[in-house]
Amino acid sequence: MLVGIGVGAFIHGWAPSEMLAKYAGPGNPFAVVIAVILGIPLYSNALGTIPIAEALINKGVGMGTALAFMMAVTALSLPEMILLRKVIKPKLIGAFVLVMSSILSYKPREELEWKSRS
Repeated sequence: MLVGIGVGAFIHGWAPSEMLAKYAGPGNPFAVVIAVILGIPLYSNALGTIPIAEALINKGVGMGTALAFMMAVTALSLPEMILLRKVIKPKLIGAFVLVMSSILSYKPREELEWKSRS
């Protein structure tokens, strides 16, 4: 939780709003895909991603993009995949990552970005 607050404070204080709005704002059709890709190497639980998502939303990132980032951090964590490799076959882990990435990249962009504009 404290690491999430620290990262959120960094984003809130030092990340340029223009850059975040350009690459992860509602106007970029690939914002959700970028958020999912950036969320995969991070390791946190859902509680730790809340301050990060709040800072991203305050900087101009769309609600759906922030939600996709949060879900990618918790569902597609690279350290967890490395640990699961000992128990589950790599093909199954790859299929899981492919399915989850597809779902995360589609639903928030289509539904939540539309709702945040109204």
